[in-house]
Order: sequence, then C-alpha cells, then structure tokens
Amino acid sequence: MAWIRRVRTASGATAVQIAEYVQGRRKIVAHVGSAHTDAELGILLEQARLLLSDAGQAELDLGAELRPAKADLVAPAVAGRALFGEVSDAGSGAHRGRVWPPQVLATSFDTLAGVYDDLGFDVIGEETFRDLVIARIVEPTSILDVGRVLTDLGQASASEKTMRRTLARCVNRGYRDKIAAACFAHVLAEGDVSLVLYDVTTLYFEAEKEDDLRKVGYSKERRVDPQVVVGLLVDRGGFPLEIGCYEGNKAETATIIPIVKQFAERHDLADMVVVADAGMLSAANLKEFDEADLRFILGSRATKAPIDLASHFRWHGDAFTDGQVIDTLTPKNRRVIENDPMLKAEPAWDPEQHPASWRAVWAYSTKTAVRDNKTLTLQENRAREVIAGEKATRTPRLVKNSNGTKTLDEASLARARRLVGLKGHVTNIGVNLMPAGEVIASYHELWRVEQSFRMSKTDLRARPMFVRTRDAIDAHLTIVFTSLAVSREAQRRTGLAIRNVTRQLRPLRSATIISNGAEQTLPPIVPDEQQALLDSITGRKLRH
Repeated sequence: MAWIRRVRTASGATAVQIAEYVQGRRKIVAHVGSAHTDAELGILLEQARLLLSDAGQAELDLGAELRPAKADLVAPAVAGRALFGEVSDAGSGAHRGRVWPPQVLATSFDTLAGVYDDLGFDVIGEETFRDLVIARIVEPTSILDVGRVLTDLGQASASEKTMRRTLARCVNRGYRDKIAAACFAHVLAEGDVSLVLYDVTTLYFEAEKEDDLRKVGYSKERRVDPQVVVGLLVDRGGFPLEIGCYEGNKAETATIIPIVKQFAERHDLADMVVVADAGMLSAANLKEFDEADLRFILGSRATKAPIDLASHFRWHGDAFTDGQVIDTLTPKNRRVIENDPMLKAEPAWDPEQHPASWRAVWAYSTKTAVRDNKTLTLQENRAREVIAGEKATRTPRLVKNSNGTKTLDEASLARARRLVGLKGHVTNIGVNLMPAGEVIASYHELWRVEQSFRMSKTDLRARPMFVRTRDAIDAHLTIVFTSLAVSREAQRRTGLAIRNVTRQLRPLRSATIISNGAEQTLPPIVPDEQQALLDSITGRKLRH
C-alpha cells in the first residue's frame, strides 16, 4: 500500500514523496518535489494525491520517470466550456474535464542560468552540464541526488546515466579549456589581467589506499587521507581564471610555474604580475619567472629578515614605527650578498647593478606585532609544559632535544621576538614601475583567492571527493571551477554571499496550470528586497 510521506531536508525544505512497503521494508516510489512555503507544500501534496489516485499508479515501474497525472474536475465539464475560457472542438476528447498538475518554475534556476550564459559558458552547448553547475551552486550534493535538486527547481532532470556521460565529456571534449577561455574573455572585457593571484589547497578523499594521483602529503588540516593538490589562479577581484590538479604529495613550490605558464601561453600574455604567498618562494621559481619575462610579488619568510635588514638592525637596532616600509635587497643565494650593512642608507634595487639580488620590500605593523607576540607566548608556554612533562606531545617549536634532555630554545625565541610585526615581499619589479606601497597593497589582495578557495570548499562542497579516477576528478573540478565563476559573478553583481542569494531566490516560484488545453501561469509575489536582488543580477552589469 502506497502513502504520501513528508520529509524535512537539510536545506530546510519539505520533501514530498510517495512510499510503500515492500517485503516489510519501506521503499520510495517517487520524489514529487520539495516545498519551501505552505503554498508550494499544498500544491505538491495535491499532486501526490493525484498520482496515488491515478488508475495506472499500481503499474508504475519504480525506476521510470513519473508522467504528469490527470485529475477529474470537481464538477463535470460543460460542453464548449473550459476552466479558462472557450476551447475549440479540437481540444475536446480525452483532455476535456481534466486538469494537469501545476508545473513549478523556480526563479533561482532561471536567474543563475542567465549569469551562466552571460559569462559565455553556453559555448559548451550542453544543458546537462549547465544543470549540474547550477545544482551545485543551489544545493551541492551527489550525482544521485542532483535530480531531486533540479526537480525542486522546476527543471526537468536528465537521467543519472546521461549526467555521467556528460562528466565523461568534460575531459574528452576539453570543457575546462573552453570555460577558462570564456573566463579570460569576461575578465578582459570587464577589467584587466595585468595582475593575477595564485594559491594552492588540498582536497581529501574518503579512501584508504593511494594511487598515482591520490597520495598522502602535507595537509593544512593535518589529515592523513589520500589527497590531491589544487592550484587556483584568479584575477584581482577573485574571479577564477585557471585551475590545476597535482599529485597529493607534490610540493607547493612545484605547482605555480606550470599553471602560470599554461595560463600565459593559452592567452599569449607576456606582461603580467603574479602574486603568491611565501609557500611559493624558491630560488628556482623566481629564476623561472624572470626568464619567462613574468613579474612576480611573493611573500618572503621571516627568517630572511636578519640578512635583508642587516643595515637597519646595525644602525637602528630593533626599533620600528607602525607602517614603516623599508625598500632594500634580498640575495638570490646566501653566498653573494650585495647589501653592505656598513652603509646606513638602503640601496635601491636595480637588476643591472644588483644581478645577485632581488628587490625586497619589508613593512612593519604594530597590530601584526601584537598578534605575533601573543602567538609566540602561547608557543613558549606550550614548550615549557612539554619540557616540564606536563604535556605529552610531539616536540613543538622552541624546544631543543639534546641527548634526551628537553630545554627551551632561548636563542630561537629571542630571534623570533626580534622579528615580530615584520612582513617581507620579494619582487622583480623595479621602483620606477611600482612603488613599495603598491607592492604591499598588491600582495594584500591574496585574501581574494583564499576566499575563492573557502567558497569552493564550503558553499560548493568541493571536498571530500568520492570519485577515484583521474578523469572523474578532473570532471568534478571542472564543475566546481565553473560553479565558482558563476557564484563569483552573482556575488559581484549583488554584493551578497552566494548562499544569501540562493536562499532569497529559491522560494520565488511561478506555477503553470494547464487545464482543458488552456494554460495559466501564476507568477510569484516578489517582495521589494528580492526584486532589487533580481534586478541587480539580471539588469545592470557592475564593473570590477
């Protein structure tokens, strides 16, 4: 015996399902839809009742897609009359006196589909790919559950097999390259690509064994699961431009050159500034950037400060003022040092006069110094607890182990205290092209790529990944990359987080009722706030 079942979903909606018991176990016959308002719930419950009352309901194949049911009108139809006006004789017959259930159309799907087309992603020419992208933005879920999300959005869902074939085509037909080209064209039309930001993250798998790609490596979350390393290149506003996937044990420094060169060669770029954090800092990377005629701004490690600022420490000691900037040199290797600490004035970097050095810009912040001192104090206290045997843990920072005896590393602690508040930046851009303040400001834009990574991991749920083959991983990242681009553009137009946008738009739905050959659409009541949101997405295009 089948019955109607109401279930609360993770998104807060109410799912309406038809279930039955088969050999003592409950089985879902059909998912009718999900409701976010009482009105929608009423429509879905009525549709479920119509399905149950359909004479052919008992013959439904559980794996088949449900066709819209027909229900008799409350009163018998009068010849020549219809629910919405007159109909011709051609409209009489089997459909006379019957009403098709409402078709619910979601404003959120149409709106995001419009952003997708505006970005030029319709070049893919496949609606199933678009549907997978929008479903991930609205409610990230597994491919087995995408159909429910699309049905809830009023969009006809392709079969699971069709979706999987689409994911296979992502790799075979180079969808990611086409999306990357469209992203570049969009950024070039709206702003510029003279400065790009790069960072890496790790995506872990719910798996026990490693393979050629999924390997255990350094994890910022201290996980020991197999993972892949993902590099992301974005513009100065955080809009994605390029994505790369590497083995889980690959060093971060080894990821930046391939993806930047791929981006530069794909779009025939020569004059471009690449900004990245200190994790990308290596002598080999800086040399390759310079030889490829690419400009760079990379974070410098605090351990380089004593050499770079030797003149300052000799003439001024540890004294710094808030906001102080020191424009100096940093050696390409420690064997050749061109900055003479006997001279009080810091030299201005010139590639011809200082071939063994790069330009280094150091800045001091009192706020950063307070935060660094607090962190060092916590580390010192932890080290003392380990030395005293009060805490059993791996040997932390600031603890020396000599012949089995643990002691506090006073020299390292004093050196760290001396360098609190300092932040260094290494670049090959001359003073005549970019002043020190602009170098620092450009580096501070890195929070945008970090924000894009957070969106990918949280809003779009790029992790954990449950696929295992390289092609499946690449297809998953292509969907996430495209979803990130649409989300970023929607956020830029509205000024709101993508979760906020979808939460406000998802309840806005129109219902189309077909009765006796006549069609009637009931538009949703859109509050002023949501109307302004729709206008900002579909109307004017804001600049970066």
